[in-house]
Amino acid sequence: MTKGQLEAKLSEAISKFEMEYMGRGPKSIRTYILNDLIIIRLTGVLSPSEQKLTDNQAGIELLKKVRSSLFEGGRGYLETLITDIIDVAIISTHSDLSTKTGEKIIVITTDRNIEELVTIK
Repeated sequence: MTKGQLEAKLSEAISKFEMEYMGRGPKSIRTYILNDLIIIRLTGVLSPSEQKLTDNQAGIELLKKVRSSLFEGGRGYLETLITDIIDVAIISTHSDLSTKTGEKIIVITTDRNIEELVTIK
């Protein structure tokens, strides 16, 4: 499998996680593999009601707290989806959401250099 094919397959798994666990898929998703990192950039992840919450600071804090709690609760499922695709151990998973742009970033650290496991084209 090439690096691009692996990135696409991981994007599909992350999108599946967002749909099944978070309740809404992103408008777009792009995955990047860099050494032992998997970096996922999702855009358009906020629902219209979540966007409305970002009108004030209390709403922003509430949205971030709920989204963070949901993500933490589904972390094991997400990591399983990834390890089913590529044979690596996941060291850590980080996520943040921009309430300004509706963009979400997920960074996953693995136990080895993934680029060495794939054909780079």
